[in-house]
Parts: sequence; C-alpha cells; structure tokens
Amino acid sequence: MKSIKIATFGSHTALQILKGAKDEGFKTIAICEKGRTAPYKMFNVADEIIEIPSFGDYEKYEHLLIEKNAVFIPHGSFVSYYSLDKIKKSKVMYYGCKNILKWESDRNLERQWLQKAGLKLPMVFESSEDIDRPVIVKEHGAKGGSGYFLAQDKKDFEEKIKTKKIGKYQIQEFVVGAPVYIHYFYSPLDGKLEIMSMDKRYESNADSLGRINTNDQVALNINTSYTVVGNFPIVVRESLLHELIEMGENVVKASRKIEEPKGTWGPFCLETILTDKLEFYVFEISARIVAGTNPFIDGSPYSYLNYDVPMSTGRRIAREIKNAVNSNRLNEIVE
Repeated sequence: MKSIKIATFGSHTALQILKGAKDEGFKTIAICEKGRTAPYKMFNVADEIIEIPSFGDYEKYEHLLIEKNAVFIPHGSFVSYYSLDKIKKSKVMYYGCKNILKWESDRNLERQWLQKAGLKLPMVFESSEDIDRPVIVKEHGAKGGSGYFLAQDKKDFEEKIKTKKIGKYQIQEFVVGAPVYIHYFYSPLDGKLEIMSMDKRYESNADSLGRINTNDQVALNINTSYTVVGNFPIVVRESLLHELIEMGENVVKASRKIEEPKGTWGPFCLETILTDKLEFYVFEISARIVAGTNPFIDGSPYSYLNYDVPMSTGRRIAREIKNAVNSNRLNEIVE
C-alpha cells in the first residue's frame, strides 16, 4: 500500500479520483497540461503534479509513473485524447480492461454489446434513405455531446449533414423521455454489482431553450446544441431499481462474451431515456468513470445505503485497488 500511487489526467473526474485515493490512504499524482494545474492545487488533492505540454504527449512521460509505481485511472478525457493503440502499448499499471474501450468508442460495436445484454435500444438507421421518423445524429467516441444534431426526416438530415464537420457517425431514433444516466461499479474481487449514483446531463442550449418562446427561437434561427456543460443528481422511483440492477448485471455478463474471459470491471455507465411508459431505452454505454459522478464526491443516496463513509465512484475505485493490494490480487484488476 505504501508504495502504490494513484495517477490520472488532470481533467474530467480527476478531483474525485484523487480525493478518493487520498481518503483511502494513497499518494496521488495529477498529470496536467501546462498551465492547467490550478484546480488540483486549490483543492489539494494531488501530492504531486506532472506538467506535460499536452495530453497527447503522455507516452513520453509514462516512465515517470512506472518509476513511481503508479496505477493509472482512465476517464473520459484520457479516452478522448489517447488512442486505443497507445493505451494497449502502455506499460503503466492500468486500472480496468483496456480492450473494453473499443466497444464504447465505436457505436456499432457498442450496440452489439448492448444487444447481447438484452437491453431495449433505439432504432438505428444504416442509411439516410431509411429515415422515417425524427433522429439524432451522433459522432463516434467520447465527444461530450459535441456535434450531435436532430433531424426531422430524410430531407432535413441531408440538408444539415452538409454543414457539419463530423467524422464517423450513427443515425439514431430520437426517443422522447427523461434522460437518466446510471453509474454502476462491478467488483471482480467479490463478484458484486453496485449502483453508485445517477445523473442527468445539462446540455448547452438544449436545456435552456425553454426560456425562449417559439417565435423567438425561429426568429433567432437557433440550432440545438447538446454539448455537455454540467450534471444534475437524480434519484429514480424505487420501483424501477430492480430493472436497473438487472440491466447492469446483464451488461457485465455480456462483457464476458465479447472480451473473454474477464469482461469489464470497475465503473461503467448506462445512458438511458426513460419514457412516459416507464421503459428504459439504452442509447450508450461508457465503460469507465463518467463526469456524471462528479456531483457525488461526498456520496449519493445509493452509496450511503452501502457505506458508512462518503463513497464517490472515485473513492470506490481506490478502495477496490486497496482491497486488491491487501489480498495480493492486484493483477486481477490492473493491466
């Protein structure tokens, strides 16, 4: 325990990851882009800060983490800035299954995983010729909602796509309902699944258009943006929890089929729409800690039921690593 350190990129969920690690007795390291160290100094969560020119240069500094016996915790910024090929080649101790990231970064592979788990999914259109209802168009990868757009029909899609600078994308049925993002944690050490917390994203002007009447929206020619700017806590109706537990368990089981034999472990998030018929449509999975866990650094109503200390997802990761070290099973949860 005394020799292991916890490291992560200074972005996304680093504050709760590093705070949680310190609460569990670890020394911590924040890898920050030059000039962006202020939050980690202000909130005193990093015992050490390593400044690098950009996150894309991380591989040049990996040897420092190896020398410091650090376990690296991935999050959304890491997945966005660092390619899967580089992640696979990295020699730093890495918490989680590296290969599982390809299943969240490609929306077609992601859909295969969710289908194997037996979850209800929005319809996907392979071609604009097939569009027969309102759709939302999403670029592949961890983009934080950036570049998403709505289209009412085939004609609307073809007009809008001409103005968009996006790469590989998916055309997805637009399901009307309440967004609910469920944060899970699965431990291979004890074989248990936990619901840690839930949130709703606050998405740029998509969540503020209600303050502008329809005539003004038309006059101002406002294009809806889904870029994520923050997160709200949510607690769902208790009668729905049994279904959410089953969904999470099925995702873990399916992961062992797509990445044999161990599948995924640690934190993951199912991003859903809950309709007025109380049906969950799962439109995305994130196979690592998500920014929606940030409102719960002091724990959530769900984690409070399981723990006698404030338990964020970041701290839960650190506790898992501590339990693995103390039981001589660290090799089971790091790659």
